Amino acid sequence: MKEDPPRVPYPAVAYRGARRPVYARGGMVATSQPLAAQAGLAVLQNGGNAVDAAIAAAAALTVVEPASCGIGGDAFVLVWDGKKLHGLNGSGRSPLRMTAEVLERRGHREIPDCGWFSVTVPGAPAAWRDLHRRFGRHPFASLFTAAVDYAERGHPVSPVSQYKWRKGMVKLESGLSGDAFRRWADLFAPAGRAPEVGEIWKSAEMARSLQSIAETCAESFYRGELAAGIAAFASKTGGLLTEEDFARHASTWVEPIGTNYRGFDVWEIPPNGQGLAALIALNILEGFELDNLPRDSAEGFHMQIEAMKLAFADAKRHVADPERAEIPVQALLDKTYAADRRRLIGRTAAAPVPGRPLSGGTAYLCTADSDGMMVSLIESVFKNFGSGIVIPGTGIALQNRAIGFSLAPGHPNALAPGKRPYHTIIPGFVTRDGAPVGPFGLMGGHMQPQGHVQLVVNAVDHALDPQAAIDAPRWHWQEGLHVKLEPQVDPAVSEGLRARGHAVEIFRDLDLFGNGQVIRRRSSGVYEAGSDGRTDGAAVGY
Repeated sequence: MKEDPPRVPYPAVAYRGARRPVYARGGMVATSQPLAAQAGLAVLQNGGNAVDAAIAAAAALTVVEPASCGIGGDAFVLVWDGKKLHGLNGSGRSPLRMTAEVLERRGHREIPDCGWFSVTVPGAPAAWRDLHRRFGRHPFASLFTAAVDYAERGHPVSPVSQYKWRKGMVKLESGLSGDAFRRWADLFAPAGRAPEVGEIWKSAEMARSLQSIAETCAESFYRGELAAGIAAFASKTGGLLTEEDFARHASTWVEPIGTNYRGFDVWEIPPNGQGLAALIALNILEGFELDNLPRDSAEGFHMQIEAMKLAFADAKRHVADPERAEIPVQALLDKTYAADRRRLIGRTAAAPVPGRPLSGGTAYLCTADSDGMMVSLIESVFKNFGSGIVIPGTGIALQNRAIGFSLAPGHPNALAPGKRPYHTIIPGFVTRDGAPVGPFGLMGGHMQPQGHVQLVVNAVDHALDPQAAIDAPRWHWQEGLHVKLEPQVDPAVSEGLRARGHAVEIFRDLDLFGNGQVIRRRSSGVYEAGSDGRTDGAAVGY
């Protein structure tokens, strides 16, 4: 992100073997799937703004990356309107009839990964609508043209999407049975398998649902035929969702939270999202001179991993629905608190513990337009097609976000009726001295705040360009002392981490390390973008 003056000779630093960024002046879209990127770009070129393009790309992603996101998922958004940053929390709440006691009576001692007890009200359609009402330019219905077409006439399945599709098939093969799950296979595996790369997949039912959402501005999904259909299927197959749960749903406009990291302001959505963890980690890391270390060094990786552990410990202890719990956000982001936590980092790996602050399968996309509006948007059905429940006649797969709740009595994130759970999906944005630098994000559940930290360190401390910052090899902290590294990480780094007490594993499933996109606005007004080489994605502009 460093630019004026450059820290390295022209052109900007690229990581070993990294592709170069994409440059454009008129507008930019970067997503994890090229067809969705093109859907957004077409809207920009037709006079739409960055919000219009983001909605078009987001709707298309529900079709072309169904293992990762869908109509039945949630969404979070950061919008730079040209002068100010805005945040939208589009996550849904638990059913009003859902309690820990109900789960226990139904034979569950923990929230299951699949089935009705993992389902919360989907918030994505309302988020698209509310985002458009405030900032959109083109008619809402016109933004769904590509998504409806890809669903109705079909689209060729891309390689990474197919890989995630096959992982989702594990659910089917491991015993999803019963009336609640029957439609999943009909929709996503009609031939008893995942589609092959390049094979055409389509769903007329999904096309009709998208068209209905488009024509009614999502009203049919929350107070109309789609809501009624979901509630009826839930009642028939043991679910707790009702039409009242859908009618009560509302997105929330929020003030983004941020911290200054070496002159750059890094912004996240406040809890119930886990973006707070990334900011806590960056505050801790600010006290180390990472820019004096090579990007690939055991010492640099060690500091980042240990800071992330401490940040996650605090996030897991405090992040919850802010409407139902007091969350000490400002205290956790206090620089003095960060200094206290920093002193816990030594030469060897340690198990993380929460501190005591003073009182006081996801899809990501980003867009930018010629007027300087920029959007950072992320949406998800969570793990491998979500709950495994598909509503008959709709093509809608429901998310399994309720597994983000805790069942520990008294915990701020404890399961309760009508409550938002701890949420993994987090869009990011960077400004400097009140001016926009640009949106960034990375998908991958537990990996997301870890990825945010690594992207910021790559860009700020090591002056990597957006594409290089995205492509550089990553680490992933699991739990305790367990750390996984991508195969591309220098062997000297893995050996150095082992010498410091980390339990290191070289892991070849790149899905674990997430994938993301970045757009940076240069001082000239030109956009510079990168899209992760770990996915099918593309950065496109004009």
